[in-house]
Amino acid sequence: MVSPVTHSDVLVAAERLAGWPVRTPLVNSPALDAICGGRVWFKAENLQLTGSFKFRGAMNRLSAIPPEGRRGGVVAYSSGNHAQGVARAAKLLGMPALIVMPSDAPKLKVERTRADGAEVVFYDRLTEARETIAAKLAEARGAIIVPPFADPLIIAGQGTAGLEAVQQLAEKGETADLAMTCCGGGGLSGGFAAGSQLPVVVVEPDGYDDVCRSLAAGHILPVENPGPTRCDALQTLRMAEITFATLTHHGATGVSVSEAEVARAVAFAFRELKLVVEPGGSVTLAALLAGKLDVRGKTVIATLSGGNIDAEVLVSCLQEAGALQATSRR
Repeated sequence: MVSPVTHSDVLVAAERLAGWPVRTPLVNSPALDAICGGRVWFKAENLQLTGSFKFRGAMNRLSAIPPEGRRGGVVAYSSGNHAQGVARAAKLLGMPALIVMPSDAPKLKVERTRADGAEVVFYDRLTEARETIAAKLAEARGAIIVPPFADPLIIAGQGTAGLEAVQQLAEKGETADLAMTCCGGGGLSGGFAAGSQLPVVVVEPDGYDDVCRSLAAGHILPVENPGPTRCDALQTLRMAEITFATLTHHGATGVSVSEAEVARAVAFAFRELKLVVEPGGSVTLAALLAGKLDVRGKTVIATLSGGNIDAEVLVSCLQEAGALQATSRR
C-alpha cells in the first residue's frame, strides 16, 4: 500500500521552503460571485515564480537532496510548468538540469526552461514514453529523476499553496467550505487537500478526466483515446498510485470542463480578474462559470495554477469567447 501525503508532510515542506516561493495573493471577483452565488477566492499561482505552482514542489524536492548528491544534477519530464519549476530550482541551488519535453510544448514554456539554464530534449507525447527516455538519460548522467507528481516531496511542496491559502483567508477573518483545484496528475490536488484540510473537487478537461473517473470508480483508470486540448499542462494519461492514495484519503471528488468552457474562463480572467491565465490553469474558473458545481452560499478557494500561455492561444480564447469585441467597444 502506498502511504498518502498528509498535513504534517506539508508542514515540513513549508519549513523547508521558507523564503523561496512567492506568497501569492487570494483574488476575489464580485462579478463571479454574482454568477455562481458563492464567495470565491482564487489562489493566484499564475503569479508564482516561473508562472505556476510547480516551483513549490520542485524546490522542495531538490532542496531535500543532500549537497553531496547534487553533482549529477536532475532529469525531469514535463509539458512545461514542471520543467520551468525544476529549471529554476536547479539554477538557484547550482545544479545541472535536463528536461524531457513534448515536441508540441508551448514555445514560451520551452524558452523559459532554457532561459534558466536547463537542457531540453524533445519527445513525441503520443508515440514515446517520457519516463523511459528520462530514465535512460538519468542513468547515463548519474542524475536524480524528479517526476512531475509521483513523489511525496513534490506533492507536499505543492500542498504549501493550500496551507498558505487557508492561512491567508483566516487573516481576512474567513473560512472556506471547500477547495477546487486544476488537475493533471493530481500532485497539486492531493497536496492542496493535505495542506488545506478542506474537501477538494478536482477539475480536468473533458477527455483527460481520468482522475475524476478514477476517484468515482475507486481504482486508477487511464485516459482513453487522448486527443488535442488547449490544456497542455493537464494532458497526463494516468495518475500515480501516490496521488490516487492521497486524493482518496482526503475524500476528493471531480468534475470536467469542455474546451469552450475553458476559453470562456481564460477570457473572463483576462477581462474581470485582470490576470493572464493559461487554459490548464483556468479550469476551476471554467467549472464555476459553467455551473458544474453548486457553490451557492459557500466560500470556496480555487486555484489558478499557471500563467504560461502563448500569445496566439490567448488571442484565440479571447476571440472564441467574444471578449475582444466586448473590450473594443469600451
